[in-house]
Amino acid sequence: MAEFIRFSVGKELKEKQLELIEKVKASGKIKIGVNETTKAVERGSAKIIFIAEDVSPQELVMHLPLLCEEKKIPYSYISTKKELGEKTGINVGTASIALIEEGNAKKELEDIIKKVSELKKV
Repeated sequence: MAEFIRFSVGKELKEKQLELIEKVKASGKIKIGVNETTKAVERGSAKIIFIAEDVSPQELVMHLPLLCEEKKIPYSYISTKKELGEKTGINVGTASIALIEEGNAKKELEDIIKKVSELKKV
């Protein structure tokens, strides 16, 4: 497990997170990439952050969990950069994304945030 990963996300939850990303892509607003994600967290506009687990070098995203905790923004992990990129509608992988507006996926977002916060307590 990479150093920046602070808790383990189960396969079922990862699937739900990917579905949420697809739904938000259609009706909401997403910031893609580490720089955009960092800005969204610093500005407090992010609802939740997703970070790819296979980022190399790890230093690219190591600051994100710390920053999210400082700003009280939930974050979670997705298995691969490729998966994260595909679900956001780009043809390349991305290390992280920020959901800015949930669109018509408000209930799903709340559900995932609740499950992620339970995982972090364990």
